[in-house]
Amino acid sequence: MGWHAGCIRCMVGVPVASVIATVLCFAGVALFCGCGHEALSGTEKLIETYFSKNYQEYEYLIHVVNAFQYAIYGIAVFFFLFGILLLAEGFYTTTAIKHILGEFKPQAIKGGLISTVTGGPPKSRGPRSRYPVHTLELLCRCLGRWLGHPDKFVGVTYAVTILWILIFACSAVPVYIYFNTWVTCQSIAAPAKTSAGISNLCADARMYGVLPWNSFPGKVCGTSLLAICKTSEFQMTFHLFIAAFVGAGATLVALLTYMIGASFNYAVLRVTGRSDRKF
Repeated sequence: MGWHAGCIRCMVGVPVASVIATVLCFAGVALFCGCGHEALSGTEKLIETYFSKNYQEYEYLIHVVNAFQYAIYGIAVFFFLFGILLLAEGFYTTTAIKHILGEFKPQAIKGGLISTVTGGPPKSRGPRSRYPVHTLELLCRCLGRWLGHPDKFVGVTYAVTILWILIFACSAVPVYIYFNTWVTCQSIAAPAKTSAGISNLCADARMYGVLPWNSFPGKVCGTSLLAICKTSEFQMTFHLFIAAFVGAGATLVALLTYMIGASFNYAVLRVTGRSDRKF
């Protein structure tokens, strides 16, 4: 079996859903981590410049921002490794299903794949069915002994998805805060469309827990708030938080796709593996 046959085997066993989910996961995590990191830095600068003049009032906020930024580094590394691992599992289980369903003719591999995934011993083959084993295939077999447990991957992916749903919900909070501030600025820019006085339209960082209640000034109102909304810092930070929220949503879709694909592969392998051992 040469390289040409090996390439054909690999192409037939490509897990399309896992590949799409991996690309979506990497893109979503990159968007979430990159934009989220810069958006947190922009929020810190806005608070320092416009909402508080005392360092002690926003010192705690700086520590929280730094903690979230370090967590973002960890999230990026984790999903990079986790995505590669899930993609490898998708390749392995998809190839196993193709063998079991008879789409690959060599039967010597079929028994080994079923044995790895279902735990049953491979059926003995005669000496005529043996063929030269390449180094690449040996590597695939060694990797398969570790990857051939889709049930475990389903459980781990489920737990990661639950945790990511919480992160996805948290990423919507700053978008909500900035959107409310932007809507207030639109009302100030068009006073005829609101019954409230311009001086009563404010953005209060204290009401969102960003600053303590004794912070001064803590809030910005009227034309001063409109001037802040027109700055490039505010506009950029607002859009970065939106991009981070979209990235978190894309990552959630990728995790759900992973979990559905892994569950399907596991179900097929269990059913076909059991039926194979009956004969």
